[in-house]
Amino acid sequence: MRSISLVLRRIAKSLLLVSSLSFGFQANAQDPSGTPAAAESTTAAPAAAAPAGDAAAGGALFKQKCTSCHALNRQVVGPALKGIHEKHDEAWLVKWIKNSQALVASGDPEAVKIFNEYNKTVMTPFPELSDDDIKNILAYVQVEGDKPEGPAAGAAGAEGATAAGGDEVSSFMLGGLIVLVIIALLVILVLNRVIKTLDRLILQKQGLLVEEELSAEGESTAVRVRRLAKNKKFVFFFILLLVAFFGSWGWKAMWNTGVHQGYQPEQPIKYSHQLHAGTLKIDCQYCHFSAYKSKNAAIPSLNVCMNCHNYVTASDKYNGEISPEIAKIYKALDYDPQTKEYGDNPKPIQWVRIHNLPDLVYFNHSQHVTVAGLECQKCHGPIQTMPEVYQYSPLTMKWCINCHRTNDVNYKGNAYYDKVIAVHDQLKKGEKVTPAVFGGLECGKCHY
Repeated sequence: MRSISLVLRRIAKSLLLVSSLSFGFQANAQDPSGTPAAAESTTAAPAAAAPAGDAAAGGALFKQKCTSCHALNRQVVGPALKGIHEKHDEAWLVKWIKNSQALVASGDPEAVKIFNEYNKTVMTPFPELSDDDIKNILAYVQVEGDKPEGPAAGAAGAEGATAAGGDEVSSFMLGGLIVLVIIALLVILVLNRVIKTLDRLILQKQGLLVEEELSAEGESTAVRVRRLAKNKKFVFFFILLLVAFFGSWGWKAMWNTGVHQGYQPEQPIKYSHQLHAGTLKIDCQYCHFSAYKSKNAAIPSLNVCMNCHNYVTASDKYNGEISPEIAKIYKALDYDPQTKEYGDNPKPIQWVRIHNLPDLVYFNHSQHVTVAGLECQKCHGPIQTMPEVYQYSPLTMKWCINCHRTNDVNYKGNAYYDKVIAVHDQLKKGEKVTPAVFGGLECGKCHY
């Protein structure tokens, strides 16, 4: 082939141009500045004036202590709490929440009325809560109860869509890059054909067209392929492309070995985080109660489920019958919902583990939840929108390291970092620093 060198040069230049354009497109797509943050700041509505008490602190206590039996806008085990401050005096509510049975025993008519109205269901006492804690909870109920339901649901949906859309951006960029490469190759082939035709016309006009090229017009495809296979430059270029393709494919396959992002096994009970964490807004640590103090977040026992499902059967959605999924809980516990008695043959639910780190990895939930103050969604994604849980993040070493490199450490008012700050101050003063200052005398440092 006479013009193979020119063709290779054209292909190389075109591929270089396409690569430059794709990297530019990728840089623009990943630009973190601008619109999302601006949109959030412009759409954020000013909060209404809060009543007496800290609504933010009350919200945390409400999710931890109250959501198993109460909701703001509908009855669960207990009544809907919206407008509760208009129905009862604050001092009475404080006494009721601390120990409702003591109030009933004292003969308080309002307490006795509520106790009888809800089939004499005993409300859990909370003597550990101070008066200020309860006032904070009441403030949260008042603030949240006064909010319209529509915008909140819309905001939650937008948050879920934003969180779920992160991976789609990279897929879109990859698809766009492939389309650009295909278009570029098609353009190269067309241009090469046009140039070859023009060259032949010029040579033909000048009477310089050689007999070999004239005879080539009548050659079969097989003959042309054999001639092409003898061209060393073409063969080298073709092998180079194969090596690049299989090398990239092999590298990606090996890199993703053991990465189970998107893994979504079928569970024995179709537990919906979308319903419990999203709609009902039950705090994650109500079920995963050890996440704040332990290495593991813990799988809740069925007794935790029964705190609510001893009463909640969802029979209104199943023509008066108990929900099939809730019935699985009763069967596992050997529980009779009619007599409300437990049998002697309980069986554990065999949940399928989703997030599974290698044995060589040490990950501590309490370090991230309590010390760093991270939300569960940071690693587990928009869990409140998942009807069935799947592995949202890759959980690779690279992913963890990138997080540790980019996130700030909030050490102010954080007792975990007090010793580090103290050592920093000692170093600035030129004082001696020993391992004891870093906790080197603690038993657990050696006796782990």
